[in-house]
Parts: sequence; C-alpha cells; structure tokens
Amino acid sequence: MEVRFWGTRGALPASVTAGEIREKISTALKIALEEGLGAESDIEGFIDKELPFWVKGAYGTNTPCVEIRDGNEFLLCDAGSGLRDFGNHYMRTRDMASPMDFHILISHLHWDHIQGFPFFTPAYIAGSHITIYGCHEEIRKAFSVQQVPPFFPVDFKDLGAEIRFDALTPGKSYEIAGFGVTAMQQDHPGKSYGYRLEKHGKRVVYSTDSEHKSGIDMESGPFPDFINKADLLIFDAQYTLADAWTVKEDWGHSNNVIGVELARKAGVKHLCLFHQEPTSTDKELDKILQNTKKLVTLIEDGKPLRVSIALDGMVIEV
Repeated sequence: MEVRFWGTRGALPASVTAGEIREKISTALKIALEEGLGAESDIEGFIDKELPFWVKGAYGTNTPCVEIRDGNEFLLCDAGSGLRDFGNHYMRTRDMASPMDFHILISHLHWDHIQGFPFFTPAYIAGSHITIYGCHEEIRKAFSVQQVPPFFPVDFKDLGAEIRFDALTPGKSYEIAGFGVTAMQQDHPGKSYGYRLEKHGKRVVYSTDSEHKSGIDMESGPFPDFINKADLLIFDAQYTLADAWTVKEDWGHSNNVIGVELARKAGVKHLCLFHQEPTSTDKELDKILQNTKKLVTLIEDGKPLRVSIALDGMVIEV
C-alpha cells in the first residue's frame, strides 16, 4: 500500500507568516556562513545535507485528508482542505479511461474534516461517483448544510457528481475499494471513529481526533487491540503531554508520548504523528519529532518502532 498525506493539520488550516519565512532565510544564511558556502559550491547538496527540515521545508497547511492506495484501488480518509489538492492532482494525472470513482471515510463531522468537499473538483463533474462512509447518523446533513447559502455559492444538491452516503457500524468489517475496513468509536466531543484498513496482509490504522488517557487505554481500553501489529499507525498527537494532561484535558486529542506507549504495547511498526496543532511552527514540529525519536531510543526494549511526523505531500510505502 501507498499512503499519501494531502492534509495533516488539525482544527483549521495553518498559514505561514512572513516572520516564519524570514526566520528560515536568516537561519539558512547563518548556517551557510558557518559552513563557508562559496559561490561555486553545491547549493542543492548544502540544502540537503546541512539544513534542518524546518528551514528547508514545511509541514504544510491543509486540514486532514489521507489517500491510501494499492495500484488503481484507493480510498480517502477525511475531507479536510487537503481534499482540494488531492482532487486537483487527480484531475491533472488521471487515466482518462478510468472511472471517476471515489470512496471517502469520514472520522467525524467537525468542520476541519469536511471543509474541503465544496472545493473537490470531481464533485462538480457529471459521471463522477462519490461514496461517503461514516458512523454518524447526520453525515448527509453535515455535508449539505456547509453548502447552504449564504455559507457557499453552490448548493450541495446542485453538484454534478452522483453522491451517496453509506452508514457503517463500528466493529463490523466491510470491503471498500478492495480494502478490508473496520471502524472503532473514539473519545472525542461528538464522537469520532478510527479506521483499520487491511489488504495483502498489511494493516494501516487511521486514528485522528481521539483522546487517550494512559491508565485507562494502556490497561483496559480496546485501542491496543484495534491497532495490534499495525504496519502503520496514523495517530492524533496535536497537543504536548503537558497541555493534554492539564489545560486541554478532555478536549479530545492526544500527544506524542502516549502515542509511543500505545504503539509499543500493540507491536506497531511505524508511528506517524498526525493532526498537527495549527499554531505550531515548522521549527516546533521538528522539535516534537526529534524528542519523540529520543524517547523511543531511551525506552527501546527489543520492539523496533519507526517514528515520523505527517506533512502535506509525504508518501509512506507500507
């Protein structure tokens, strides 16, 4: 399977400010002076080898949308603002002979997880087939209401595609776009649902907008069984450990530390931190990743765990 991230921020899209760009440029120039970069030097090599990611790159600005693909078969997890970029890419690169058939799993109905749909180009094209899956009874209403005037100029009922909604039952297994799919209810205001996707003996778990409390989830909760031996766990780590256990307790999100604990307990191979805090800068997200890797190294117990942090445009091979 190939997992491609089109949107990775939580709550709302995160803009990049002029101040942040200036800091990146300033830092890059300082490092260049320290390394003695000359006019004839290999600039691309210098960028690749000497600059930290937060200086030379960016984690992105879109809200959640993740594509999971196996050859020509694929599905999408959530319809945040990243769905717009997916749709535009699909239209540029699609095989004209292939049917325009889309399957979207929705974790929950908060706006950051559905706000990209009004900008999803295939939704406007007659002949497109879009199936939206979820465990919330009001899912159709949520998609429709966000396009009711005066919120949006095109009413949901006027979209050109054939759009249908398919209700899922948590704990029941389904086959969707060639993948085995199982949903699980999670702890989040208004309820959210995580999804386990399986194919060819590989297992990917998409679990965003879910709060985990160490004592409960580590000892008696169902989550470790749900993610057991996952090849990839996409895990909500929006808050720091300090915030998650104090001022933002019961807000419905988790942190990198408990992500490591749960992944190790369940024998997960790759933990990908997801649903990044919109106020976090690229520099701060870089620090979270490095601290998480250090934590894994410190508690290594013979269970290898790869750690990454999701960014818009990243691709993971499973």
